[in-house]
Amino acid sequence: MLENNKDQVIQQYQKLKAQNLSEEAIHKIIATKASGDRNHPLYNISPFTFKKMLGDPDGIAKNLVAYINSFSPKALEIFEKFDFEKEIEKLDSANRLFTIVKEFADIDLHPDRVSNLNMGYVFEELVRKFNEQANEEAGDHFTPREVIGLMANLLYTDEEEVYKPGIVRTIYDPTCGTGGMLSVSEEYIKEQNPQANLVLFGQEYNPESWAVCCSDLLIKDESVDNIVFGDTLGDGKTGDGHPQEKFHYMMSNPPFGVEWKPQQDFVVKEYNTSGFKGRFGPGLPRINDGALLFLLHMISKMHDAPEDGGDGSKIGIVFNGSPLFTGDAGSGESNIRRWIIENDWLDAVVALPDQLFYNTGIFTYIWIVSNKKQANRKGKVQLIDATKHFQKMRKSLGNKRNELSDAHIAEITRLYGEFKHDNTSKVLIDGESKEKICSKIFNNREFGYLKITVERPLRLNFTISDERIERLKDETAFAALTESKKKDKSEKEAEIKEGLALQESILEALSKFKTDKQYKDREKFLKVLDNALKNLKLAPALKNLKLAPALKKAILSALSERDAEAEICRDSKGNPEPDADLRDTELVPLPGKISLPLPLDYDAKADNKELLKLVKKHIDEYLKKEVLPHVPDAWVDYSKTKVGYEIPLNRHFYVYEPPRGLDEIESEIEKVEAEILEMLKDLKL
Repeated sequence: MLENNKDQVIQQYQKLKAQNLSEEAIHKIIATKASGDRNHPLYNISPFTFKKMLGDPDGIAKNLVAYINSFSPKALEIFEKFDFEKEIEKLDSANRLFTIVKEFADIDLHPDRVSNLNMGYVFEELVRKFNEQANEEAGDHFTPREVIGLMANLLYTDEEEVYKPGIVRTIYDPTCGTGGMLSVSEEYIKEQNPQANLVLFGQEYNPESWAVCCSDLLIKDESVDNIVFGDTLGDGKTGDGHPQEKFHYMMSNPPFGVEWKPQQDFVVKEYNTSGFKGRFGPGLPRINDGALLFLLHMISKMHDAPEDGGDGSKIGIVFNGSPLFTGDAGSGESNIRRWIIENDWLDAVVALPDQLFYNTGIFTYIWIVSNKKQANRKGKVQLIDATKHFQKMRKSLGNKRNELSDAHIAEITRLYGEFKHDNTSKVLIDGESKEKICSKIFNNREFGYLKITVERPLRLNFTISDERIERLKDETAFAALTESKKKDKSEKEAEIKEGLALQESILEALSKFKTDKQYKDREKFLKVLDNALKNLKLAPALKNLKLAPALKKAILSALSERDAEAEICRDSKGNPEPDADLRDTELVPLPGKISLPLPLDYDAKADNKELLKLVKKHIDEYLKKEVLPHVPDAWVDYSKTKVGYEIPLNRHFYVYEPPRGLDEIESEIEKVEAEILEMLKDLKL
């Protein structure tokens, strides 16, 4: 690749060096002169070649380092991220460096025999093989090629614009790893539209993965300027590498099930200060899984929708199951789902088979997110169950035992493209080919629900007995009487002494009013209690003491027990007081004709009055039908009503299988018993 004009490059370098120009200026000039038929400069100013280095076996390590340091600036940056000098040192120490250099010298990779594009394919194949072998960590940055192929199929289905000759389109991967998704996307489109002008963008925080990605592009004579090194979410040192860019297509396999603590300060600050003007407006997921943060980041990169005068964008992203359902109503995860669905951006979710990835056997899911849905897909979400669309591998690679064939990819793409509810597909179930429902279509609102708080009244009985007086000693407010926060020793001792005296006085006063009578009306018992506490024997300094409300509440709590037969306890306005132990929540589907988005902010303390105007009647009907027949004294605390969203994909595709009949089971047992008896006959006991 470098041989054709290497001599001219060296001569040019020496000539410019003699003019005392800076290295930066020299490389700018050489980059222009040395380009040849390349669009992006790649050259080496060292007199060494691999064959020449073989002539000095003892100096091969030193000469190879010098050779690498003589590459053009961008290529040198790539080598630095590989930490290549350390690898050279290791190989040299193991007496293997000469052998490896000799092997490379013997390979004929001249551009006349291997084009830049084919050289890129060779490089990608090597990356794939090495990643498969390093399965224990490869999943962090390497997605199986057939999964990327499926994602590309789903992403570019119905995308007519991208197949117009000369069209300019941008493709972005915020967690690009070794660049597989970018490469496959480019190949997919170029196969059908060779005249498309595709501009690739990416970002990667792992130095070696970034270097591999850039190497692939550089070998294929494509720009690496848009592949940024750094943390996409932001870690204080690096951040979004393309802050002003919008992209037509985006693909990603972000780390899932991984803590985002390293990025927490940066992300939380952006969330608090920028809100919806930043990337994380609707909320933040829990700290142990930051996958949804990458989707929020990608959504912030979408072009305006076509109805708003933009090109629109389409996103494909791989998740584990957590983003589908983790998080209660009002949580960060639920609010993120709500924001995406209520804005009509969630297009489809595809459940993939398990054991597809190299370092995990879990089920994974492809989310398709778009702000330019086809007319028939607007207001709807498609769920596809592709968990049975796979074939077993002849040899497993780490956790990867299953793979998608071309036929499986085509079938899943068909299900997506046809967009039919209850669409079926032939799959293998228990070794038999069967028709199975694999596609379902839902209205956006069907994923939303109201979380209502159902209260029941507090009912207590009261009495003054030895057992209940003893319980008072464990009440926090009562025990706190013997504690002091005073710093002065004498003042502290005095306060503790007063507290002990008050405790003894309360216990003594209650003991004098012990009774076997049980009161089932709190108001009546309060009169008895007040009468008992009037007779407290207090020290002169405490004569005018009034019991603190918290202390009186503690006394009342100790002397009470829950009693379903007791009268309802009421507040000062006569309203029933709720019993926290009987408090329950119900998940109520959204009303069938409600419009989205709902009139409720994403703030945890958001006022829900406008929402209640739309749903209160619906909640009341649910309460009357589903709750009151079982607990007639229940009511709803409307102020606590929250909105939640989840995508219970597995539940929607669950098919009930009735247990086998007793006759069938009995017959099978008899058959097994007969076989055992027959085998025993052959034994001479």
